[in-house]
Amino acid sequence: MNKVSIVLLNWNNWADTLECLESLFRLHYPDFKVIVCDNGSTDDSIVKIRAWAKGELIGPSTFYSSSRICDNSPKPLALVEYDRETAERGETGDLAGCRLIVIRNGKNLGFAGGINVGIRYLLQSVGFDYCWILNNDTIVDPGALQALVSRMEENSRVGICGSTILEYSNPSKVHAFGGAIYSRWLGLAWHIGRLRRWPREVKRNQVEKRMTYVVGAAMFVSRNFLEDVGLMEESYFLYYEELDWAMRNRNRYAMAWAPDSLVYHKIGGSIGTSSHPLRKSTTCDFYTMRNRIRFTRKYCRWALPTVYVGLCCAFVIRLVSGQRKRAKMVLRLMANSDVSYENACQD
Repeated sequence: MNKVSIVLLNWNNWADTLECLESLFRLHYPDFKVIVCDNGSTDDSIVKIRAWAKGELIGPSTFYSSSRICDNSPKPLALVEYDRETAERGETGDLAGCRLIVIRNGKNLGFAGGINVGIRYLLQSVGFDYCWILNNDTIVDPGALQALVSRMEENSRVGICGSTILEYSNPSKVHAFGGAIYSRWLGLAWHIGRLRRWPREVKRNQVEKRMTYVVGAAMFVSRNFLEDVGLMEESYFLYYEELDWAMRNRNRYAMAWAPDSLVYHKIGGSIGTSSHPLRKSTTCDFYTMRNRIRFTRKYCRWALPTVYVGLCCAFVIRLVSGQRKRAKMVLRLMANSDVSYENACQD
């Protein structure tokens, strides 16, 4: 039986994390551990997770109240906590019987930075074959993990695999068939299968041929992939980490999609992510545009002229829609992609 470690990142969002944990501990797959990396939350997230593990707190769950799954996950759950330094040194002792680990990162390290703490801990301390990186605003189907392991075991060349990601609020609507297609000329991506209906028959090999990268909300990676390709790039802070991972992987490991691995995602639940320019949070808008420039400079500088044309269009859209502060932010990023969030978003 392959051992799996599941890594979640929490930052001031304990309610979503508890709902995700509730779904994870209903998985049919028998051999897994869950690592929650907390990015310095100030909303008592760790206190809430402790109480949930003891069975003293029931997390909010609109999904399960109307879903096919009614039984609660087993409680109490043995929980172990570490600070970042202890976890990364691997000084963690005996974990026999413990399936839930919380790592206190101490501060907001961003998505890749926060997740990487958990992965370093795994590589130092825990025997595992696969690592499942999940957004904490997701819910997983009980058979989702088994489907991922089965897909990876079909082909030893596969190093990273995606799930079928459906919208939490409308599970018949597809968010992504595992991955996305990235246009280097525009610096933009489109999730494969987005806006289509589910369930429906889709040819797996056709989806996998089109994938540029696996969508970051649910990435299933092998230990060999982590050791050979390395951890995610932390300088992006938010967004583009999974695309950078795919570029560094290049043709070393194949990408795959497990159609029967169903994950339900609260789109934008954590930080206001949206593909619609007028619905994005300021945080989302800043980091997607900044990293659009940074990624292009790093991997395909020849596409900078067309990417900047796209950013000019983004400036115009925000200006004519009355988002003058956002429009100024776009101009500051075009002038200097190293500008800080605070300086780019000032009036």
